[in-house]
Amino acid sequence: MVLNFAHRGSLTEAPENTVPAFQKALSHGEKAIELDVQLTKDDHLVVCHDHKLTRFNKNAKELIKNYTLEEIKQIDVGASFSDEYAGTTIPTLEEVLAICPPELLINIEIKNIPVIYPGIESKLINCLRIHDRMSNVLISSFDHFSLQKVQTIAPELDLGMLFYYRILRMWDYAKNSGLNIRSIHPNNVYTDQELVEECKALDYEVYPYTVNSIKRYDELLNFGVDGVFSNNPEIFGSIE
Repeated sequence: MVLNFAHRGSLTEAPENTVPAFQKALSHGEKAIELDVQLTKDDHLVVCHDHKLTRFNKNAKELIKNYTLEEIKQIDVGASFSDEYAGTTIPTLEEVLAICPPELLINIEIKNIPVIYPGIESKLINCLRIHDRMSNVLISSFDHFSLQKVQTIAPELDLGMLFYYRILRMWDYAKNSGLNIRSIHPNNVYTDQELVEECKALDYEVYPYTVNSIKRYDELLNFGVDGVFSNNPEIFGSIE
């Protein structure tokens, strides 16, 4: 079965990484979503990709880590998308988990580069345990030290290894990392037949990002990928 992830929710239909964006993704019958987590100044897990909110609100100039949750909740990230979403704020991870059915696979990316959040791994795992979401969760990060910490604390969690740059024989890198990796998440730009075949030969699932073109999606399916991360509802909304 091909498994396509709604990247930051349905970000073409609602402000990315917000509750409305995830609700839109779920309305398409989505089987998997992707989201990003960071920590506020007072150690709350919030869902956001950028380390600043300036892209969504020009008045929000500080790093997320310098705001308390109460302060974050005063920042409108929806009005820049459309008037319909004016007043929308970035959610806590708990708020997103509350609307996600247990059968939904959630890829949680720890945004630990370039800002490093000491202790984010244990806080994330505690949150998942409290909300009974230790299954049907895939923890990914470009920070492979962060993945190592997750594995040490909760070895039962599935891990996805993110790659931005091309790396020589990344499948061997993953194999020799000491991490029990479920999946490899390469940039789709350099994902080719060899990469997919070599990763799958080591029993790694392959999920390239971010695939929005139907033509490119079809090419990757022909290579044998297990699914993709996409902003396009025509791709992530398809149930296969």
